[in-house]
Amino acid sequence: MIKLILTCLKIFLARIVDVSLGTIRTVLVVKGKSITPAVVAFFEVLIWFIVAREALNTELNSILIPIFYSLGYATGTYIGTFITSKLVDGLIGVQVITKSTNNKMLKEMRDKGFGVSVVDLKKTNDNYKKDMLIIQLNKKKLKELTHIIRTNDPDAFVVINETKYVQNGLIK
Repeated sequence: MIKLILTCLKIFLARIVDVSLGTIRTVLVVKGKSITPAVVAFFEVLIWFIVAREALNTELNSILIPIFYSLGYATGTYIGTFITSKLVDGLIGVQVITKSTNNKMLKEMRDKGFGVSVVDLKKTNDNYKKDMLIIQLNKKKLKELTHIIRTNDPDAFVVINETKYVQNGLIK
C-alpha cells in the first residue's frame, strides 16, 4: 500500500512539473522565442518519458495510477498557466469604446504614462457619439488601466488582445 501511495505521488508531482514546463514552452513559442523553448522542451519530454514509463511498467495494478497521472496533468496545466501569467512579459492592445471621450479619464491615463489614441466613431444605433481609445501596454499594467476605465466609465466596452509586434509609439 505504501509503495502504491509513493508511486502515485511521484507520478502526480512529475506530471505537474512536465506539464507546467510544456505550458511555459508553448507560451514562449507563441511569443516568438526559439532557444529557451527548445531547452524547456528537452526537460519536459525527459520528465514525461520517465514518468510515463514508470506508470506503464509498474507491477502495481490500481486505478489510482491513471487517476494521479491525470490529476498531475490537470494541476500542471493550472500551475503552468499561473506561472506564465506572472513571469512571461508581453504587450497587449486595449480598445475601449466609450459614449463620449471623458477628458478626465484621458488625462488620468496620460498622467499615469499610458499612450492613448482617440478615434471619433460615427453615431451608432443608440444615437450617442462614441469614441474608441486605443492603448498598447505591458501586460503587467493592465490592472492599473482597467481600474482607470471602470472608475470613469463603468459601461465602457473593453477589448483586450495579445500584441505580437509594436514599432514606435508609447508603451507603458
